[in-house]
Amino acid sequence: MAASQMLTARDRDFFLRVGKIVFANPFSDARARQVREVAGDVMRPGMADAEALMTVISRRLQALDAQGTFALSDLSAEDARCAKPVFLFDVYHRHLAGMDALIERQASRRETRVDATLADRLLGELVRRGFSEEEAARYFALFHQLRRAYYFIEAGLVGESPSMKSLRRALWNNVFTHDMQLFDTHLWKRMEDFSTLLLGETGTGKGQAAAAIGRSGHIPYLWHQRRFAANFAESFIAINLSQFPETLIESELFGHRKGAFTGAIEHHDGVLARSSAHGTLLLDEIGEVSIPIQIKLLQVLQERSFTPIGSHQPQRFAGRVIAATNRPVHQLIARGEFRHDFYYRLCSDAITLPTLRQRLAEAPDELARLVGLLVTRMLGVADATVGGRVLDAIAGCLPPDYQWPGNVRELEQAVRRVLLTGRYDAAIEASAGANSDALLQAIDDGRLEASALLARYCQLLYKRLGTYEEVARRTGLDRRTARKYIHQQAGTTGPA
Repeated sequence: MAASQMLTARDRDFFLRVGKIVFANPFSDARARQVREVAGDVMRPGMADAEALMTVISRRLQALDAQGTFALSDLSAEDARCAKPVFLFDVYHRHLAGMDALIERQASRRETRVDATLADRLLGELVRRGFSEEEAARYFALFHQLRRAYYFIEAGLVGESPSMKSLRRALWNNVFTHDMQLFDTHLWKRMEDFSTLLLGETGTGKGQAAAAIGRSGHIPYLWHQRRFAANFAESFIAINLSQFPETLIESELFGHRKGAFTGAIEHHDGVLARSSAHGTLLLDEIGEVSIPIQIKLLQVLQERSFTPIGSHQPQRFAGRVIAATNRPVHQLIARGEFRHDFYYRLCSDAITLPTLRQRLAEAPDELARLVGLLVTRMLGVADATVGGRVLDAIAGCLPPDYQWPGNVRELEQAVRRVLLTGRYDAAIEASAGANSDALLQAIDDGRLEASALLARYCQLLYKRLGTYEEVARRTGLDRRTARKYIHQQAGTTGPA
């Protein structure tokens, strides 16, 4: 094709329609409709959208390639913008198998190098389509990011209820924004400026959602070294802030220098120092931290720097931050336990994870899907017979309207218990009922001091709900105080 030749009106219309699909959220219903409009003639029952779209794209490019490789340099600037997304989609989907193998190898071996055959072929095809070497390397990195994001969002957050479909769309937008064209042109190298707040009850999967985002960040590809700048498997770091006493949280976050305080016998790098420039840091249970720590974290988010305890040398923090909590943030703010400015700096995007009871109310067959997935993970192989037995045991032991207060985490333990014992009794609920009668009798008799009353109430809730976090949420206490009262009567410290 001669340089600056114009596309036909038919080709231009096709490229524009495909371009809208390329930049659409793959978990959106709109994208599926757009694929059917473009590739409806070739779609067969059971055929994936991507396969159908690749079929029509391949046919169109083969026709355009009949007189030689059709490239961006053959087109006017306007037509090149139309063709570019189609070229990218074509090269990306023809190398999915190689990228999947690369991702699996990186996840298991923690390496950054890339198979030469994959890199040479993929980059070479982009260059032949008119991309510069610099552009080809950037789009290889984008391909790698897209595939990781799709895998971790799809595989880590399963379910067909409307709320789970909405969650997957929200997570994709969190990684690539709702406007992938804007991401492609400007934001791909600036996403560390956008913090995220994950909200939801204990056991809903906030850790998995954070990991899906954290393992899907942009990591540059270094063409001449044939490797990525970092390994995605090591780019995500999570810290549960509720597991540390107040005196140690600052050290775990910011690190300390030798001699900074009693017991500081050597230098210690906190999670901010260990975070990669291409990585993501999850601050779990952010609702548990004190106001002074919130102020210091706010400075990190605003100034992108921090100073270890006992040091006067600021260090650069270049990663992205995700915070998560199961506590009602707006109530914490109203009580003066959470700063307004810290909240607004955290929530460039706020994503709420649905409860299991919400998911089952929307789609009752979600329980069977989740049990099947959990059984497969535990056995290492899909077994519908075992899955059916687990479902039967759950149905026989629990009331139909059981609320699953521990959410998916409780369901996972229910499956384990059924595999071990054949049953999942509502023993916690029954025990809680008996304990509540005893508590009411003690109150009626006037036998309880205030501290003992609170301890008994916290113990009752813990037996019913199963987690310190949920007890803290219900009582308005912080997690450490709730934990103290839960174990007060038994005289134990309990698990951390």
